[in-house]
Amino acid sequence: MERKPDWLKVKINSTGNLNTVKHLLHDLNLNTVCEAANCPNRLECFSSKTATFMILGTICTRHCKFCNVTDGQTMPLDLDEPRRLAEAIKKLGLKHAVITSVTRDDLDDQGSSHFANCIHEIKALNPEVSIEVLTPDFSGDIRLIKKVVNAKPDVYNHNIETVKDLYHQVRPEATYQQSIQLLKDVKKLDPKMITKSGIMVGLGESQEQVVETMKDLRAAGCDLLTIGQYLPPSKDHYPLKDYIHPDIFKYYEDTARQLGFKGVAASPLVRSSYKALETYKEV
Repeated sequence: MERKPDWLKVKINSTGNLNTVKHLLHDLNLNTVCEAANCPNRLECFSSKTATFMILGTICTRHCKFCNVTDGQTMPLDLDEPRRLAEAIKKLGLKHAVITSVTRDDLDDQGSSHFANCIHEIKALNPEVSIEVLTPDFSGDIRLIKKVVNAKPDVYNHNIETVKDLYHQVRPEATYQQSIQLLKDVKKLDPKMITKSGIMVGLGESQEQVVETMKDLRAAGCDLLTIGQYLPPSKDHYPLKDYIHPDIFKYYEDTARQLGFKGVAASPLVRSSYKALETYKEV
C-alpha cells in the first residue's frame, strides 16, 4: 500500500481542552471510543470539549476484523456508570452527547437496559442535551432494540460498516441483513425517530456496491449517513485496499443526498460520530 496521502494527515492547530477532558474522563472512570478505537479526530474533538462515550466496559465479545477495541474476558456491569456519564456531560457543557458501546453478547439483554438507563440519567441531569446512541446489533432481537427506542434518544445510530459482499470477511459474527433490519425495526417501533448509519470505504468495495448499500439503508428509512476512509489499526487487522480520493467522497455525498438522506457527512476523516451535532441539525 502506498504512503498515506496528504488529505489524511491530521493538522494539529490547538490542544485546547484536551487535558481537561482526559482528566475528567479519568476522574469519573469513563471510557471513550475516541481512544479505544484510536480515532484520528480525537485530538480535535477533545480540544473542543466533545467525546463519544463508550459504555459497558472496554472488552468486546465480537471479533470484527476492522476494529481496534479489545476482545477477551468481559467485566461485570458497572451499574453506577449512567450516573457518572450524565455528570461528565454536565461538566463538559455538551449540547449533543453520543453514546456507543462494546458488544456484550454475554449479558442476558446484551446491554440494552444499560443503554436505556444511560439515556434516562442524561435526560434527568441535562434536559437540554440531545442524545445519540450508536448501538450493537443486539443479535437482531427486537425486544432489546425496543428497550433503547422506548428511552427516546434523539438519534438511533447503527453502523452497516461495509458492503454486503465483504461482510463475511470484515464482520464474520454479524450479518448485513440483520443490521438493515435493525434500522427498519427502529422505524417500526417509532416512525418519528431519526436513524443513522455509517460506511467505511477502502476495503476493496466498488463504487456500485457503496451506492447499493446506500439504497438499502434508504429503503430501511435511514435518515443520516456517514462515510469515511477505513484505516487499519494494525497489520493484524483487515488490510487496507485503497485510499479513496476526496472527489469520490464528494460523489458519495451527492449521491446520498439525491437518494434522500437528510444529513450526510462524507470525507476521508469522517467517523460515525464526527461532527454528530452538525449532521443531526440537518434534519
